[in-house]
Amino acid sequence: MNNNLVSLMKPSVIAIKQQEIFKFNARAKSIPGVINMTVGEPNFPTPEHIKEAAIKAINDNKTHYTVPEGNHELLSAVSKYLHDKYDLNYDPKTQIVATTGVTEGVFSAFNAILQSGDEVLIPSPAFTIYGPDADFNGASPVYIDTSKTNFKVTPDVLKNVLETNPRIKIFLLNFPSNPTGVSYTEEELKALADILRNRDIFVISDEIYSELTYNFKHISFGNILPEQTIVMNGLSKSHAMTGWRLGIVCGPAEIISQINKIHELATTSITSITQFAAIEAYKNGYDDPISMREQYQARRDKLLSGLNKLGFKCPTPNGAFYLFAKIPEDLEQDDVKFANDLLEKEHLAILPGSFFGIGGENHLRFSYAASMEDISQCLLKLADFTKGQKK
Repeated sequence: MNNNLVSLMKPSVIAIKQQEIFKFNARAKSIPGVINMTVGEPNFPTPEHIKEAAIKAINDNKTHYTVPEGNHELLSAVSKYLHDKYDLNYDPKTQIVATTGVTEGVFSAFNAILQSGDEVLIPSPAFTIYGPDADFNGASPVYIDTSKTNFKVTPDVLKNVLETNPRIKIFLLNFPSNPTGVSYTEEELKALADILRNRDIFVISDEIYSELTYNFKHISFGNILPEQTIVMNGLSKSHAMTGWRLGIVCGPAEIISQINKIHELATTSITSITQFAAIEAYKNGYDDPISMREQYQARRDKLLSGLNKLGFKCPTPNGAFYLFAKIPEDLEQDDVKFANDLLEKEHLAILPGSFFGIGGENHLRFSYAASMEDISQCLLKLADFTKGQKK
């Protein structure tokens, strides 16, 4: 390979590092019999009626391009679903784009909005794509350490950061959160909106886990500050469709039209088969998440109880399928070393919290998108490991 050619490539791309979570997962998967508590996707199959809709689309030869923003039947179904579920009102003709997962949705939105010198405000710990997406566009991520405020952004902190960082153009909010599982009440969201209202700032609200909210109803930020908010959602978590790659981007028409320009340059359109599967999910899959959510909640309770008995402390997650646990003070505090030693000695894979940025140090992220048997084995292995680690 001609290294001179590599040096000619975009510096912001060269500077991006491979995500540590992927490297750790690759190592974990290479170990026979590993109990893997790292996986950020449902362990349920896609519902049968959705798979059958995709098969029918193939058999009916619906295998050609659609318009870039997505099949109009799909966008109409999305519009109705979001209205029925979250009281959101988006015109399917002008205010919704179907993307290749929320990952591409965030990427396209950042590319449409950001310029060199801009800043993106990100509550941390955070999912790992947001910072690199900002860097790629010559913008700078500004992280809020939420570890001292129960992993939530408070209005006072938000106001202070905005006043001291005038170049912030995007506030990225992900709730329920990956990696912490925390979410926000309507009152908490309104308090944040009061700080953001009338500022020249976009709110990108990643709500992909909205259907996996426990104990209270999910409220979309798009409902509270619609004129500034770009809502990201989809079917990956709610309908066990991670591999189908279906994301939804919604917002004011004049903003969505600009994001769609980037989307069509990147992908032309998402796969037609996925779109026909998604039409079925959005029309007839309203209740599909219920059973999965109930099982996740039972798994959460089992894992949370077991971790507490072992001395691990974490907020009770009210969404998603993650527990973000503080390592007991009498154990190894280097979370990367802790996780690597645990993987090597017990064949138990748990992600280091520091992989998710500021505020994640000395924590571990557990995914309970795993069977009850795996959760039981996880707790047994963790108990054995910690017995030999106590200082």
